Amino acid sequence: MKNVLRFILSWLALIIFASTVFAQVAIDLRAPAVPLILSDPYFSIWSPYNQLTDGSTQHWTGAAHPLVGALRVDGKTYRFMGAEKLRLETLTKPMKNWEGSYTFEKPQGNWTAIHYNDTNWKRGKAPFGTRDLRGVRTHWKTEDIWLRRVFEIDEVNNSELALQYSHDDVFEIYLNGEKLLQTDYSWNSDVTLVLSEKQQKKLIKGKNVLAAHCHNTTGGGYVDFSLSKNLDYQGFLNIAVQNSVDVLPTNTYYSFTCGPVALDLIFTAPLLPTDLDLISTPVNYISYCVTSLDTKEHDVQIYIETTPELAVNDTYQDVSVELVNTSAFNYLKTGTIDQAITKREGDGTRIDWGYAYLAADKSANKQLAVGNYYDMKENFAKNGRLVRSETVYTDNLISMKVSNPEGNYPALAYIDNLGKVSKENPKTGFTMLGYDDIYSIEYFYKRLPAYWKHNGKVDIFQAFERAAADYAKNMKAARQFDNNLYADALKAGGKEYAELCALTYRQAIAAHKLLQDENGELLFLSKENHSGGFINTVDITYPSAPLFLIYNPNLLKGMMNSIFKYSESGRWNKPYPAHDLGHYPNANGQNYGEDMPVEEAGNMILLATAISVIEGNADYAQKHWQTLTTWANFLKEKGFDPENQLCTDDFAGHLAHNANLSIKAILAIAGYGRMAQMLGKTDVATEFLNEAKTMASAWQLLAKDGNHYKLAFDRAGSWSQKYNIIWDKLLNLQIFPQEIADLEIPYYLKRQAEHKYGLPLDSRKNYTKADWILWTACLTANDADFQKIVAPLYRYANETQSRVPISDFYNADTGKMENFKARSVVGGFYMKMLFEKVKYGNYQ
Repeated sequence: MKNVLRFILSWLALIIFASTVFAQVAIDLRAPAVPLILSDPYFSIWSPYNQLTDGSTQHWTGAAHPLVGALRVDGKTYRFMGAEKLRLETLTKPMKNWEGSYTFEKPQGNWTAIHYNDTNWKRGKAPFGTRDLRGVRTHWKTEDIWLRRVFEIDEVNNSELALQYSHDDVFEIYLNGEKLLQTDYSWNSDVTLVLSEKQQKKLIKGKNVLAAHCHNTTGGGYVDFSLSKNLDYQGFLNIAVQNSVDVLPTNTYYSFTCGPVALDLIFTAPLLPTDLDLISTPVNYISYCVTSLDTKEHDVQIYIETTPELAVNDTYQDVSVELVNTSAFNYLKTGTIDQAITKREGDGTRIDWGYAYLAADKSANKQLAVGNYYDMKENFAKNGRLVRSETVYTDNLISMKVSNPEGNYPALAYIDNLGKVSKENPKTGFTMLGYDDIYSIEYFYKRLPAYWKHNGKVDIFQAFERAAADYAKNMKAARQFDNNLYADALKAGGKEYAELCALTYRQAIAAHKLLQDENGELLFLSKENHSGGFINTVDITYPSAPLFLIYNPNLLKGMMNSIFKYSESGRWNKPYPAHDLGHYPNANGQNYGEDMPVEEAGNMILLATAISVIEGNADYAQKHWQTLTTWANFLKEKGFDPENQLCTDDFAGHLAHNANLSIKAILAIAGYGRMAQMLGKTDVATEFLNEAKTMASAWQLLAKDGNHYKLAFDRAGSWSQKYNIIWDKLLNLQIFPQEIADLEIPYYLKRQAEHKYGLPLDSRKNYTKADWILWTACLTANDADFQKIVAPLYRYANETQSRVPISDFYNADTGKMENFKARSVVGGFYMKMLFEKVKYGNYQ
């Protein structure tokens, strides 16, 4: 593990708070994906590898959002971050620019073979996909498509071959009958795969065929592919030795050995929950410190690079790159030519409006440049400087356009010539990455900028300069926040629980966008990542709530305000809340195809109750009392024995007489009574609290099934996690007797013992939900049982082969992601910490 003390000592020259003492935190958890740059659902960069150099850094969707870093020491260069793209020459026509045969009918015979007769297949141009995906040239609307791409080779040599492909969802591809790849349920863009020696031998002189099959499970479908040969490229040939990586709530720490020097690297997203300007400002720090490992001085330069891929959805999009100078800083700015602001919506998408920025102060030792992707790195490795594109750096022109890029974007590079480095003279520095989306969200048909802009009073350059000026202060505050959060989590639930909370903090925060509406009301709108792409989904807000109840209930209100407005404006006139407000980034009204009546009514009332208890008053509830009353009356009529309908676990399908959903309705009725009590509405309080107690007694009779309670009232022999009952315990509503949890927990532990990676959601399938596991764990009566339930979840996070921002929906036997990733629901991991907050009355 990394010695954090060495980190602290080596940073004192730059961060002027030498008197501050930090606790040493050694993180053992191997993150499924490591958070690097995080601000919101679009500005989100991760490393899904054990080693930072094992592959390209990615957006949470899996698309490349490349960061490359190298350290040049005495003329020898060591790559410490990311992976360089192969220098390829296509053997076929490139992706998005070819024609082939396709069929929607399952072919007979060996359809992957060279001489297969496909004359009855249709002809079409790539890419192939559903109409909702931009750039598609041949529309595909069935579940499956089979494709054949025939090409000729004049000569076969010993060049390394690489397959390039994009797919959505399940994809398999063959070269002359040899399988090259088969994916699981996922979607990926512009992936490059170097073929094995065996696979490469299948390429022959003359006629060849690439044959592929893609299965669209749900939503959009897409497929494209090509074959290339790898040209000789001398870039960063040496790989730094990674010694450690530690993920804390707002900081990720890496340490490396680069020959005779040590490099410490910190990625900081200063997402401090009570500082709304800071949490909304889309600027992150990359900090570095280099020190000698021997007694000698060493000449050192550091290189950090990105590309315009940060600002596009697809790599065929034309972009501009510009060098911008202000009085104190230089910036590289890049974005698409089209700038279709808030036009692209949906799930697996990246932002393609606004501009990404790489910033450097005007120190003589620092340089920014744009140039050829390969030449830039070769030049730095050779002489420690950047090669500059003359189309950018002429006297009269400081911008360039890149048209028809086909993924061949230029490098946007930063170097810091650190000069002589020794043990006695370590060198430090930082650069900043940021993103100005211009307008963030369309909210009821009006575009809104992000909160940090204060309605145009602050621009991106002022935001960068403020971030630079406040660097030492922000780094100190972020470290202190990390230490406090980790210590609180450790006290609440132990080391494994604390490491899970540290891993998930940035993921939960950065799945939102912070704004204000035209009346100044706070909006903190989530994107339902990888599960529909909906904006401000109520049953995403509900599980994420514990984190925000702990650190800033106003952010939770920011998730709820728009749902109240939707009902109170008359746009939504049903007696229960909407499921969502549309597809991110357009919040104009519900898009989900089906309502969740009991679920969402229960969610909103329980969260309003929790806010009231945490704040010690029901002022927020009073503001929306009429709406809450409508929802509470609906639950009185329809909540106890829910009709056949969806709930938050909608992936499991419809279910009538859902016992856990019934608990939610009953406790929401009680919560409404508690809020009425706080508001002095004594008669209303008595009526609803008594109704909840009556329902709870009836629930026990209907749900009891020997040594446990049923999944549904009419399903003997079934079971489910009763995680919703947690609010009774947390809010001290005293509606259900303790004997329910006392009976359920031993039964859960018995069922959990059958599965390596945790307690299944219910008796129907062997999949589970990580957030609900931690809520269920909080029902335990002692720490030993809590640890027994948490341990398999920790094992899942530590061992899963699904290298994505942690998935909350996974197989309890294999530990593989079923679906969902990068979602804000991991805020629910903080339920145990919320119990400590309520227990000790630390509300403010």
